[in-house]
Amino acid sequence: MRCAIVGYGYMGEIRKKVIDESSDLELVGICETDAEKRSKIQGCEIADRYEQFLRPDIDIIFVCLPNFFAPKVCIKSLNAGKHVFCEKPPGRNLEDIEAVCKAEETSNGRKLMFGFNHRYHPAVLKAKIIIKSGRLGEILGLRGVYGKSGGVGFPGSWRNNKEVSGGGILLDQGIHMVDLFRYFCGEFEHVKCFVDNTCWNFEVEDNAYVVLGNQKGQHALFHSSATLWKHTFKINIIMTEGYLVIEGLLSKSGSYGREQLVVAKKQFEGEALSVGNPAEEIMYFDRDLSWEMEVEEFVRCVVRDEPVQASSSLDALRAMKIIDAAYQDARLPGVRVL
Repeated sequence: MRCAIVGYGYMGEIRKKVIDESSDLELVGICETDAEKRSKIQGCEIADRYEQFLRPDIDIIFVCLPNFFAPKVCIKSLNAGKHVFCEKPPGRNLEDIEAVCKAEETSNGRKLMFGFNHRYHPAVLKAKIIIKSGRLGEILGLRGVYGKSGGVGFPGSWRNNKEVSGGGILLDQGIHMVDLFRYFCGEFEHVKCFVDNTCWNFEVEDNAYVVLGNQKGQHALFHSSATLWKHTFKINIIMTEGYLVIEGLLSKSGSYGREQLVVAKKQFEGEALSVGNPAEEIMYFDRDLSWEMEVEEFVRCVVRDEPVQASSSLDALRAMKIIDAAYQDARLPGVRVL
């Protein structure tokens, strides 16, 4: 199938590599408005207007744009009869993804998938297998931390411009935590959130603290931060018969540390050699195939004309509903206790 990429930033480069290495895909062209970035593109057609690639010989559009622009390109591509793979988040707000979903509904079966690639990381996939096996019982709750340090050029990033991004670190990185929590537990109906921007003083948050709850009695909490200074990714999965810990994240920069999964069955004083420290099994992972695997899944759905089940528009919509509820809750005045 013939593809075009719209937007050639960090994610556009990753998608180009995946497409170039795929036996099922052919990269026809790339749209990029920045002349300097266009000058570095080789081996395919180059354009500064994405409409050039909405022609009949293009099958798939990869949308790798900032949040403000992505929904419009998704909608126009779907309306033009293209299958669409779009990076997360699906827009600046809930209204953006609702508009994209509406275009998908009237697209005559075109496929739409969003880039929640963390679902395809090896530690996450292995944790999901263990959870489904039942060997550690049922999930009681989850706790996550996902944060970065800002860095050179961070203050000038479009991600900190509310008009372009729609939100700060909660929408940028925290939405991955929301998606993974849904992946492990299903839906959450209750949301509580606190945000602040006291460090960077952007018009968007640089820290978000979110608590989720569902009708099964499961609770999940996470901290999404642009002020951790040490890049961090960690999820604790507390279960009735033990626990799982996902820590580290295979990434292009390698800054989040070696990806690993800790597995342990609960052991009380009479079973463990030391109190409160059950024996643990640690699995390490050094190959990140998440980018390839999610695109392979998307291609499979297109080729077989099957509904997108993972990272679908419904997943994106429900994740954005939680993000929207979190932002709404954060704007409400808290209850004074002193």
